Formats: sequence, structure tokens, C-alpha cells
Amino acid sequence: MKSVCATFLFLGIVAFFVTCTHPHEEAPVQTPYPLVIPPFFPPMDIPATNPLTVEGVNLGRYLFWEKKLSGNNTMSCGTCHMPDHGFSDSARYSTGIFGDVGNRQAMPLINMGWSTTYFWDGRSVTLEQQVSEPITNPIEMAENWETALVELANNPIYPPLFYKAFGSTEVTKEGVVKAIASFMRTMISANSKFDKQRIGQYVFTPSEFNGYTLFLTEGGSPDQVPGGSFGADCFHCHGFGAMQFSDYLFHNNGLDASFTDLGRGAISGSIFDNGKFKTPTLRNIELTGPYMHDGRFTTLEQVIEHYNSGGVPSETIDPFMKFTTGGLQLSEQSKADLMAFLKCLTDTSFIHNPAFSDPHE
Repeated sequence: MKSVCATFLFLGIVAFFVTCTHPHEEAPVQTPYPLVIPPFFPPMDIPATNPLTVEGVNLGRYLFWEKKLSGNNTMSCGTCHMPDHGFSDSARYSTGIFGDVGNRQAMPLINMGWSTTYFWDGRSVTLEQQVSEPITNPIEMAENWETALVELANNPIYPPLFYKAFGSTEVTKEGVVKAIASFMRTMISANSKFDKQRIGQYVFTPSEFNGYTLFLTEGGSPDQVPGGSFGADCFHCHGFGAMQFSDYLFHNNGLDASFTDLGRGAISGSIFDNGKFKTPTLRNIELTGPYMHDGRFTTLEQVIEHYNSGGVPSETIDPFMKFTTGGLQLSEQSKADLMAFLKCLTDTSFIHNPAFSDPHE
């Protein structure tokens, strides 16, 4: 009997000291993030291994704008993904911390939670994979994880934020990647004129409506192209799909006759993928220039004229580029109307959303 009492007394003393000396070790309450799916959007596929929480998203916002994730503490994710440019880079090629220049235009971070692959060549298949790569890329942020984690751990703001998000004050690579990916999944743009028109809050002008019609209409003359209806022929690759104006597939859209950048072909190893790149979203396209994987076009007018001209034939040119001889033959008014519709995809509330702004400022 005495041994039993002594055992309970010992356990009580241990419990007292644990409770009194380590009250912060109690498991934090993690709040499910109230993600609002916009009208007509499909559900977002959120991995079970990285559930969306208020605490995780908040940590991710701090880390997205954290310059200590770069080798010389001068660059954050937001450096090359600027809000005013639809969270893309205004430069043709982004410049890394040592002055090295890349060879592709930084893709905009818009509605990433609905994408199925990432980067122009689709080399990452999860958002978590995409987040990790620029940090260690030698011509981008050029940081090593060991140094980054030490610097974050020594910053008094991060251990408590990690504790709230993941239940531990330990700063880990997995936590960094998960948090930034969670934050990026909340970067939703769905308040453009197009979106408002879909729910009856906006009426297209005659020019915008004609551009919308051209966008959805098969291109080419009916006497030259089966089904041709003198349209702009945009919908094949930029159809509404998941409401992102991208099919998330890889296409050769007639930029070059031969390729210095193999694009998807360098990842798949197939010669049939050479010169193919991921279809970018057209949301906020007015803001995200320069355009194409290599930023060769500085204006939307140049982009429209590229497709109007028919592009350049090559061995892997997409079947939808049917007009490599003769082009679409759009009139000047039709091109202006198409431009008017594309500007209906601009969402200024997205780029000015304080929830996406730099919390360090």
C-alpha cells in the first residue's frame, strides 16, 4: 500500500513541475483557415499532409517576404513576385542575389492552389516542391537550408510562429515549405470584371463582349479551316476550365523554328515535348508582362499580333496553331475588342489585398 501511495505522490510531483515550469508546452489550438471558394471555381485540392490553418498561413506570409531565406539576406519570394505586377517580375528575366540573370520570365503567383504543375516546364508537381526550389537555386536566392534555418531560429518572431503553426518552436525546412505553400494557396484572384459579369454584377461593354465572343470563337476563314469562324481562337489553351484561363498543359505556340530552351522536353526527355511550355493563366494578364516564357513580348498588343500572324512553324508546333500561313487575319477593331476583354481579367483588389502584403514593413 505504501509503495502505491508513494508512486502516486511521485507522479503528482512530476505533473506539478511539468505544469508549472513548462506551461508553453501545451498543444496550441490550430484554427482551420476559412478558405472561400469563389463562384464557379472547383474545390481546391489541399494535401492532407499540409492542412490549411490560420496559423500556418500567417507564418507563410512572414516567410514569403523573409529576406533571410536568401544567401545574403537581400531577397525574398516577393522580390521577384511583386504585387503591382500580379505577383510576377516586371523584368524580362529575374536577377539573383549575385547578379546572375535567369533565362525565363517569372510566372505570376495567381490561384496557384488550382494548378497541377509548376514552373514553365512543369518540373514540380506540388506547390511544396515549387516553393523549395528558388531558395537553394544558385542563380536565384542561393541559400543553403542549414544557414537559413539557423538565421530564422535566431529571429525572435519565428519560434513562436512555428509553435502556433506546427506545435513546436523548432524551425524546420518542412515547416518553412509547408507554410509558404499554405500562404500561396490563399492568394486567390476572382474579383475581375469577368468574375463580376458571371454573377450579374457587371455588364460587358459592346467592345468587351465582342472580344469575349472572339476569344471563344474558332479562328480562320471557313473556306480555309474546318470550323473556322474568323475568331481569335484563344479558348483551346486558355479555356475557362477551372476558371483559370489555362488548361495547365504544355504547348509549342509557334515562337521559334528551333529551340535553345527545350522547355518541357528537358524534363520529360521526349523530343516531342521540345519547345513546349506551360499555358500561363490569363488572369491579371494586363499586369504581368513581359510575356511568354522568355519575356520576349513587352506588350499585350505584341502578343495578340503574334497569334494573329500565325506564329513560326516547327516540328512540335501545336495542332491548335493552325494558322502558321496566313494567320488569324483579325481586323484592327477585332484586335482592340480582344484587348478590351483581356483587360476584363484584371483584379486590382487582388494586388492590393493587405492579407498578401509584406508584414515586415
